[in-house]
Amino acid sequence: MYQLRFTTLVAAPLTVAFDVARALGRPWRVPLDEVESVRPARDVFAAALGRGRVTHSRDFSATGEGTRVDEEVAWDTGLPWPISGLVDRVVLRRRIARAMRAHLDAYAAAAARLALDVVQVVGAAILDGDGDGDGDGDRVLVAQRAGGPYDGCWEFPGGKVEPGESDLSALVREIAEELGVPIEPQEFVGEVLLDGVVGGGPPGASTLRVWWARIPNGDRPVAHEHAQLRWVGVGELDDLDWIPADRPLLPAVRSLLTRR
Repeated sequence: MYQLRFTTLVAAPLTVAFDVARALGRPWRVPLDEVESVRPARDVFAAALGRGRVTHSRDFSATGEGTRVDEEVAWDTGLPWPISGLVDRVVLRRRIARAMRAHLDAYAAAAARLALDVVQVVGAAILDGDGDGDGDGDRVLVAQRAGGPYDGCWEFPGGKVEPGESDLSALVREIAEELGVPIEPQEFVGEVLLDGVVGGGPPGASTLRVWWARIPNGDRPVAHEHAQLRWVGVGELDDLDWIPADRPLLPAVRSLLTRR
């Protein structure tokens, strides 16, 4: 088998990156058959080509800058060696690379455009202190919802990204509104698919993107929009009744707390 790998960073959340990739398809004249599809994480397509075969896989992962798309195109000419090596080196490899580069440029631009129309949600896992070894930084702030379908459940504070805002600008604004304190976002924690309707969009079109953050001035957060706030340690995380969107982030938050 011969193969080429491509990595693209798309300025869009996971759902948008995945859906646009599916809509645009692959840059091949021969249609490929779906082998595997796990939205919004991975898809694999393949097809027989004469005596050979081609497989095109894509893996989608969230980063603080957007979605990283790792693609692998693998093929077998079905020709005997050394003819297959010559055909690959002189013809196929160059054609595949050229087609993929053009396809990925158009794909990244289309995903970035569509992302502007999708309402996203951001959240903050706020740690207490600066993790300097004096016992601080080993608890995270959690907020209990007041009213709504998840009344009484716990979450990481945050909210929707407004049109024209970056994720981090929206996160700082939302925390100031909800808790009355400034924050300094740090590392990206993770992204979770939201199955419900967000901002009037279709179900499953948005995601929750979370960073860990610190309160720089020692200010005390106040529950302006929640029933109550609580600082919890790693051993208490599983005891809380979490909203469904935040629960998948607990392993990453637990790892964050134990390494500090």
